[in-house]
Amino acid sequence: MTLDLNDPELEFSDLVYAYQSWVMAVINDEKLDSEDILLSDEITEDALNSMRFLPGEVTSAIETSLARVYDVDADELAALLFPED
Repeated sequence: MTLDLNDPELEFSDLVYAYQSWVMAVINDEKLDSEDILLSDEITEDALNSMRFLPGEVTSAIETSLARVYDVDADELAALLFPED
């Protein structure tokens, strides 16, 4: 499912879901030794598009919550999500 940012039916929860899916895919692929690779170009693109509309507080809350759930250090997660920063 690629986000259509011009879709009038697009809701805030769709943006949150797209960003959350990306963070979970990165954690899965980089930290959980999972056999299944979840991260795709589509997931990444949707997340980056979502970031344009989500407040920083929301993306930070998603990252913090998922880091706790999956027992990943928050700074390490930030480095995995944004390696160029």
